[in-house]
Amino acid sequence: MYKLKLGEVVTTIPTIGFNVETVEYKSLSFTVWDVGGQKKIRALWHHYFRGSRGIIFIVDAADRDRIDEAREELWAIMTHEELMDAPVLVLANKQDLPKAAAPAVVADKLDLCKLPRGRPWHVQGCTAVTGDGLFEGLDWLSATLKAGGRK
Repeated sequence: MYKLKLGEVVTTIPTIGFNVETVEYKSLSFTVWDVGGQKKIRALWHHYFRGSRGIIFIVDAADRDRIDEAREELWAIMTHEELMDAPVLVLANKQDLPKAAAPAVVADKLDLCKLPRGRPWHVQGCTAVTGDGLFEGLDWLSATLKAGGRK
């Protein structure tokens, strides 16, 4: 989030509560909710869904042991009433690490091909610390939203 907001890498620790930032990108303004992923906090996620037009879900592509858990949480979000038809951008982070799963593998493991036909989704490989791939992912989401990607 800070790479997008500030244009620079900021050393952080995992989010415990949540952070909210407005990120301007091209002609769009994104309100980004960086919501902690600890199990106790996940029950509160739905409070942040109202008015959302898209989903950006970040997966640690190098942590293959937790991909099933990520799939369960992503599907819980995608099938929530407020987000049923929102386009989904998955950022497969940590592509710079040798054991990172490729974006196609992440898409397969998250069962994205099982989404209803017409529901836009995209998996973008990225490296958050350098910014590689982040802007390509935002370009996809921006173009999808402008094209009416949300029903």
